[in-house]
Amino acid sequence: MENHLAKSTEERTFQYQDSLPPLPVPSLEESLKKYLESVKPFSNEEEFKKTEEIVRKFQNGIGEKLHQKLLERAKGKRNWLEEWWLNVAYLDVRIPSQLNVNFAGPATHIEHYWPPKEGTQLERGSISLWHNLNYWQLLRKEKVPVHKVGSTPLDMNQFRMLFATCKIPGITRDSVKNYFRTESEGHSPTHIVILCRGRVFLFDVLCEGCLITPPEILRQLKYIYQKCHSEPNGPGIPALTSEERTRWAKAREYLISLDPENLTNLEKIQSSVLVFSLEDGSPQVTPEDYSQVAAMTLIGDPTVRWGDKSYNLISYFNGVFGCSCDHAPYDAMVMVNVSHYVDEKILENEGKWKGSEKVRDIPLPVELVFTVDQKILNDISLAKTQYFKQASDLEVVVRAFTSFGKKLTKKYKLHPDTFVQLALQLAYFRLHGRPGCCYETAMTRYFYHGRTETLRSCTIEAASWCESMHNPSASLVERQKMMLKAFTKHNKMMKDCSSGKGFDRHLLGLLLIAKEEGLPVPELYTDPLFSKSGGGGNFVLSTSLIGYFRVQGLVVPMVHNGYGFFYHIREDRFVVSCSAWKSCPETDAEKLVQQIFYAFHDMMQLMNSALL
Repeated sequence: MENHLAKSTEERTFQYQDSLPPLPVPSLEESLKKYLESVKPFSNEEEFKKTEEIVRKFQNGIGEKLHQKLLERAKGKRNWLEEWWLNVAYLDVRIPSQLNVNFAGPATHIEHYWPPKEGTQLERGSISLWHNLNYWQLLRKEKVPVHKVGSTPLDMNQFRMLFATCKIPGITRDSVKNYFRTESEGHSPTHIVILCRGRVFLFDVLCEGCLITPPEILRQLKYIYQKCHSEPNGPGIPALTSEERTRWAKAREYLISLDPENLTNLEKIQSSVLVFSLEDGSPQVTPEDYSQVAAMTLIGDPTVRWGDKSYNLISYFNGVFGCSCDHAPYDAMVMVNVSHYVDEKILENEGKWKGSEKVRDIPLPVELVFTVDQKILNDISLAKTQYFKQASDLEVVVRAFTSFGKKLTKKYKLHPDTFVQLALQLAYFRLHGRPGCCYETAMTRYFYHGRTETLRSCTIEAASWCESMHNPSASLVERQKMMLKAFTKHNKMMKDCSSGKGFDRHLLGLLLIAKEEGLPVPELYTDPLFSKSGGGGNFVLSTSLIGYFRVQGLVVPMVHNGYGFFYHIREDRFVVSCSAWKSCPETDAEKLVQQIFYAFHDMMQLMNSALL
C-alpha cells in the first residue's frame, strides 16, 4: 500500500491531458481589429482604406456566418484547429518536405567534451544513442516532467510523437503514423534503424527487457560500418523521401508492387524508435563548426536520412552530431528537450561511458534489402539530383553574439525574446529599406493538443521605432520611448497569442469553413494586403525562439525572398541561425546577421544614453 501511495504522488507525463481546456475560438471583432493593425505597416493610406472596407463587409456579412459555423465545429471538438492545421500546414503540402518543411540542428556537445575529432563517430554515437534511448524509456514510463507555467500544466501530447513516428506519403495528402505506446498502453516498437552508404540496417535496443549498453551498441555500429565499407554501396532508397510528395507516393506504391517484402521493410523503418544516420568519412562531409553542422543537418546526404521520420539522429566522421526531424507530428520544443537532456547527460559523464565494458551475445544487426529495378534506381537518381540542386542554393549562417545576453536585457527589464525580435526588425529595415512581415512562433499549449499561433512581430510600433532610428531629428529620448512602446506591444501580443487570442489561426479556420461549404473565397483573403502582410504563409521573416538552453536549430525561409531566423538566448550571449536562398539577389543571411548584431548594440546604447 505504501508503495502504491508513493507512486500515485508522482506526476506522470501525460496525466493532465484529459483535464486541459479546449482551444477557444477568439471573438471575430477582436481578430479582425488585430488583423487590420497588422497590415498597417505594409500599406499606404489608400490601400489601408480599401482593406478597412473589405474587413467591414466581411465582418457584417459572410465572416459572421463563417464564424458561427466555426463556433459550431468547436462545440464538437476539443481542438477545432488540430486536424486542419496538420493537413494544411504539413500533410497537403506537395513540395519536398525534407528540405522545405523539416527542421534541423547541430548537437551542442561540440562546445564541451566532444569537439570535432576524426574517428570518434562510432564510439560517441553509441553513447549519444544510449542517452537518447534512456529518454525514450522515460517517456514510455511517463517520467518526463510535465511542462508548466507556474502551476499550470501544458499540453504534452507532442512528446508522444518524438519516437516511433513517421509520415507516409500520399498521392494528394500524406498521413502520420504513430507507433509509440507508454508502458501502461502496451507494446511499443523497440528497434532502431541505421542508415549507412545507401544501405538500411536494424537492431533491437532491448535485451532481456533492459536497454543494451553503449559497448553493445558500439559493437552493432562497428558491424554495420565495416560491412558498408567493405562491400558495395546500397541503392539509397531513403533518398526517395526527399522527393516531391506525390512523386514519392507513386514511387513507394511502385516499390511495394515489386515485392511484398518491400512493404515489410518500409513498415520496419516507419515504426523504428528513431533513425541513426552514419554520414560518410569523406572530408567534404565533416563539418567543423556550428554553421557547417547546421547546414549539413539540413542539406546533407539524402541516402542516409529518412526524411519522413520524426527523428533522424545524424553522426559525422569527426564525432559531430545533429538531427533532422519531420515537422508534421511536433514542433521544435520537443526536439530541444531531448537534445538538452542528452547534452546534459554527456556533460555529466564527461563524454564517456562509465559502466561495464561487458558485451553480451546479442543478435547482430539485420540488413533490410529492398527488391529494386531500373525504374526505382532512376527514381532514386532523379530524387538525388533535385535534392542536391535545391540544397546547393541554401546559405546558412550561425553566429554567437557574445558582448551580452539575457542578464543585461533583464537588468533593464527588457524581455530578451522581444529584444531579439525588435533587433531583427531594425536589421531588416536597415538592410532592405522597408518593414519586414514577420512570423514568430507563439505556443498555445495551455490548451488541449495546442501547438502554435502566429505572432506578427512587425507592428506599427516596431516600424515607427525603426523609422525613428533613421530620422536624424529624432532625439535619443524619443527613440527610446518608441522602442519601449514597441516592447510593450510585442509582450502583450505574445500573451494574447498564448492565451488563445491570436488571429491568424482564426482567419485560417474561417477560410477553411468557406472551402468546406463550397463557398467562394472571401475577398479578405484575395486582397493584396493579405499576402503582403504575411498571410497565407508569405512571411519574409520566419522566426522562432528555440529557448534558453544551448540547443540551436533552423529551417529554410518561408518564401524565396525571405529568411529563416532561429535563435537561442543565454545569460551572456545570443546565438542566431539564419538561412536564405542564394538564388535570390536581394537576400543575404551574412549581412542580416551583421545588422542584427549592430542593432543589439544600438538598442543597448539607447537604454544607456537615454538614462544619462
